[in-house]
Amino acid sequence: MALMQAKHATFCGGQVIFDAALGSFDPRFFLVDHWRGAGSLARAGAGRGASWFIDSDQGQWVLRHYRRGGKAAWLSQDRYFYTGLSRTRAFAEWRLLCELTNRGLPVPRPVAARVERSGMTYRADLITATIANAQTLSERLSAATLEPQLMAAVGHCIGRFHAAGVWHADLNAHNVLLDHNDIVYLIDFDRGRLRRGTRWRKRNLQRLHRSLCKLQRQKDGAAFDATAWSALLSAYRKYLQRL
Repeated sequence: MALMQAKHATFCGGQVIFDAALGSFDPRFFLVDHWRGAGSLARAGAGRGASWFIDSDQGQWVLRHYRRGGKAAWLSQDRYFYTGLSRTRAFAEWRLLCELTNRGLPVPRPVAARVERSGMTYRADLITATIANAQTLSERLSAATLEPQLMAAVGHCIGRFHAAGVWHADLNAHNVLLDHNDIVYLIDFDRGRLRRGTRWRKRNLQRLHRSLCKLQRQKDGAAFDATAWSALLSAYRKYLQRL
């Protein structure tokens, strides 16, 4: 597959970056009402209601509007301080996903990102391709026991990203995706970046472990245990040791 290339456009004051393979880009693609009117709005995503699944002519997409969480949401639900286009959440995530896609790492293919600036603040949106027939690791845990073989696949996947210097800002069970063949993907790279060194790797894994333990406490039965986590760590270390 040819490497992805970025293309830029300006629409009514908004800056857009998109996959050059699309040829052209319609700014209405960022409007939920556009897809609803076309009967192409499949469903809303989980969480704070900031994402939608869309049936486009070029496949199924996910449209996500960036929203603040925690105490920052008291000031503004979706506005961020503008310090330059390349530093906006949407453009930074789109470019990182483009780089990871070109490296052959299992991430959603980025479609487009939009930034709408107003004075010293901006709002942003991101469109990515959907991973077909997939479930999050948290959904798997809710439905069944996490088998060591599955967790080993997760560990191998994370090892690939860490070996490439990819730091995921929120590595948790909701951001690990498994398709119908149990191929593992990482999603939601907001605030993620490429890093040097290795000290950050352990903290990344600890974040995922805390996420799984929290979900385990909410579920009856031994769906996630030390054996499953040991399988993840073993596969993770084996991948890094062979490099």
